[in-house]
Amino acid sequence: MPTSILVRLAGQVILVDAGLGVSRAVCDAGVALTDLDAIIVTHMHSDHYLELGPLMHTAWTAGLKRVVPIYGPAGLTAYWQGFLASMEADISLRIADEGRPALEPLADIRLLNAGQFTIGSVTIDAIRNEHPPLIDSFALRLTGDGKSATLSGDTAPIDTMIDFAKDTDLLVHEAMLSAGIDALCERVGNGDDRLRVHLERSHSPAGEVAKIASAAGVKQLALNHLIPSDDPDFTLADWHAEIAPHYSGPLFVGTDGMTIPL
Repeated sequence: MPTSILVRLAGQVILVDAGLGVSRAVCDAGVALTDLDAIIVTHMHSDHYLELGPLMHTAWTAGLKRVVPIYGPAGLTAYWQGFLASMEADISLRIADEGRPALEPLADIRLLNAGQFTIGSVTIDAIRNEHPPLIDSFALRLTGDGKSATLSGDTAPIDTMIDFAKDTDLLVHEAMLSAGIDALCERVGNGDDRLRVHLERSHSPAGEVAKIASAAGVKQLALNHLIPSDDPDFTLADWHAEIAPHYSGPLFVGTDGMTIPL
């Protein structure tokens, strides 16, 4: 399924990205939707925020009555307002018929930018990554209780990731098998050569990810946002073959529901 990462750190429950399927995935992880302390959207591609509105609405019907801070790039407010407009009949009915609180103010949307902020006892550092044509696309490092997790977001390989992820307990980095691009573009079938250009300039070959992880001295490496993710011609062996020449530490190739202790 598309991208979502649930981080439980220093007493905080933070959701990073809200792709399709996220509401079910959070519940499957044993977390009530009403227990999320914050949500961060790393960039405005649909596979990272498509289900944000439905998640908040479902949490609301499940009893949410406290404000949830939601950090994201410019444009997220317009999405939220558009979602509310699309559901106005249902929201108004539930407020009038069931006595629900207003849904709109429960989402405290805050602009995500490069820099540092805190969510409870968790410190979050954000840097811009390289995901053209978007400018507002971010990598995150979350630190608390002496542990850290660094999340690359969607990005081409960038040298700044080495210092950003230095000595982190876990680096979660997007990864691509360059050999799988041809098959992916052919299977998708509704794009043109621009799809290939986007993939090649905006995402990270797995071997380059391994070099970053090694140079940064990360304690564990997890690959996510896999390209391709569902092609039977490419297996775990292909991912390990790309990583092994450059990184020898613990490696996780992401699957839905995977849990990684820090």
